[in-house]
Amino acid sequence: MVNFEKNMRLIVEHTYGTWRAQKGWKEPLCISKAKGVYLYDQRGRPYLDFSSQLMCSNLGHGNEVIVDAICKQAREISYISPGFVCEATARAVEALLDIMPEGLNRFFFSTSGTEANEAAIKIVRQYMAPKYKIISRYHSYHGATATSISLTGDPRRWYAERARCTVPGVVFAPDTYCYRCPFGLTYPECNIQCVEYVDYMIKEEGNVAAVFVEPVVGTNGKLVPPKEYFPRLRKICDENGVLLIVDEVMSGWYRTGKWWAIDNWDVKPDILTTAKGCTSAYTPVGITVTTKKIKDYFEEEVMCHGHTYSMHPLAISAIPPVIEEYKRLVATGLPQRVSKYLEKKLHELMNRHECIGDVRGMGHFWAIEIVKNRKTKEPFNTKADKFQKPLITDKISSEALKRGLYIVSWYDHFTVAPPLIITEEEVDEGIQILDEVLKIADREVEVV
Repeated sequence: MVNFEKNMRLIVEHTYGTWRAQKGWKEPLCISKAKGVYLYDQRGRPYLDFSSQLMCSNLGHGNEVIVDAICKQAREISYISPGFVCEATARAVEALLDIMPEGLNRFFFSTSGTEANEAAIKIVRQYMAPKYKIISRYHSYHGATATSISLTGDPRRWYAERARCTVPGVVFAPDTYCYRCPFGLTYPECNIQCVEYVDYMIKEEGNVAAVFVEPVVGTNGKLVPPKEYFPRLRKICDENGVLLIVDEVMSGWYRTGKWWAIDNWDVKPDILTTAKGCTSAYTPVGITVTTKKIKDYFEEEVMCHGHTYSMHPLAISAIPPVIEEYKRLVATGLPQRVSKYLEKKLHELMNRHECIGDVRGMGHFWAIEIVKNRKTKEPFNTKADKFQKPLITDKISSEALKRGLYIVSWYDHFTVAPPLIITEEEVDEGIQILDEVLKIADREVEVV
């Protein structure tokens, strides 16, 4: 019989908890199994996974089709050097070609989203030399390695800077944050100033190689841009000789209702990065996708990048069955139907709770932003509070977990991003628990 208490002591004493002071790594919840949209602890108690773990378990847990494909590959070839190829590589490429935006058909495989973004920056800086600057946005997260954390706008970059683990050449643009417009304007009278300012930045900065953005911002708020934003950004990049790179690590794989979030605006990027949902997190894979034109540049130029686990057969073996499972699931109409139901229930939740300042998102990708004062939009906590003081969002998510709901919290909002297999009844279960725990914030709202 498994000794969970012994295992817990062993883990917390001898491992690092991520993105936290280690005093907070004392009693993590021990999960013994996962199936469908539920996690189960050592006592067998279920927890509804309302955020798809880290917005990556898109197809839920325990999908036998995916598991069988991985096991089959493990028996054939579990690993070969990336200097070789095998049938698993061909199957993954063929499956991806079927779903990629037009013109994106050259792949570099790694093992995470941050590595996919790292590869993209190396490629673009070589390809666009001597141009080297990258424009990112303040409300962004692109990963934890030196280059990708440098692209990141959220407070985790501050700590990486303090550790001298960032790279130069990144500048940050305003966000498509209509609820808190950085220019104090209102859509549509704003003339989409957030994108027009990017044009100004490119011209004033000089040496800009690329604009690097999440089509729908993930960790930092589920920010959905106005319909004019991406067509105009594409035009700005073209007019200035700058590449457009989209980070679809979180927003891709039907998370917003389409294969790729950028498809919602019929815009084609020059480079696309992704991970997470490409295997539904059953194996760790990152993918950097470019045009043929970009890859042709490296026919003579050395592509100065690689990994021991590039094109790892066991990892990429999950890609073809996952793509087929997305197709099968979408054909049933379940995700399309439930996404509309989820949107409706979230707005109803907002009507019942004074602490909710904004509900925004699309598909199965939503944010609930909470505020102390709905009229003034005064937040309970700010970006600077994230690692410095207790957050009311953490207090609420901790209470939700006690009641059987796992939901990811950030300093100002919650991420509602359940697996695409979730049903209306399971949505109701999650909303009911949220309805109860949000009263914690309601009690601290300033009544106007």
